[in-house]
Amino acid sequence: MATHSILVTNDDGVHSEGIQALADALSQVAEVIVVAPDRERSAASHALTLHKPLRIDEIRKDVFSVNGTPTDCVNLAVLHLFKRRPSLVVSGINRGGNLGDDVTYSGTVSAAFEGTLLGIPSVAVSQIGENPFEFSTAAAFSARLARLILRRGLLKDTLLNVNVPNVAPEEIRGVRFTSLGKRLFEGNEGVIEKIDPRGKKYYWIGMAGMKWADTADTDDKAIAEQKISVTPLHLDLTQYRALELLRTWEEDLC
Repeated sequence: MATHSILVTNDDGVHSEGIQALADALSQVAEVIVVAPDRERSAASHALTLHKPLRIDEIRKDVFSVNGTPTDCVNLAVLHLFKRRPSLVVSGINRGGNLGDDVTYSGTVSAAFEGTLLGIPSVAVSQIGENPFEFSTAAAFSARLARLILRRGLLKDTLLNVNVPNVAPEEIRGVRFTSLGKRLFEGNEGVIEKIDPRGKKYYWIGMAGMKWADTADTDDKAIAEQKISVTPLHLDLTQYRALELLRTWEEDLC
């Protein structure tokens, strides 16, 4: 019996090249089981399916598809498919980055959040750029990181969000542990209005008119320097400085 097992999932779908590259690399580290959506579920965030039945299809040995979200996949895998809890959850490799505020929308990151909520060390891995993607770079790094986590663990309620430049492994200029960057949206160019053949308006939500805030040691800056960015994220969303301030309001509100 293998000492460790790893659950691999994503939001790009079970047939994506990224998840296949990730599973192949991690199979050199531990036993791997893939449980992923049956189709693309990008920007699904932390959605959980509660109002329709879910189905699991075994595509081949240790590879399963689910007609649900990345969060559904992690739940079904950990609570039903795995005979014993996985040692690690790795979500990816996402086609495109998950930097800064993107993590609040990302199905890739939310799958890692779900693994963390279930008490399992979890990592989200994204490949910056556009086609053709150099998935071998992110896959190789994921295997190295997985080995370290299996040896050293992660802090409770903490997951790692990894973004990898879209270059060959030998072109990577290092690894940086970072904070989340902050996107600045300018104007309304991010919403594109069109007219359909029946004369009715429809809209696409895009990412135009956007730049990054100038903040030190952020994920976007690491990527700009062609370095791999690793950002620790915490499940506790409480803003403690605000909490202390708001407690001074209690008497007035009572």
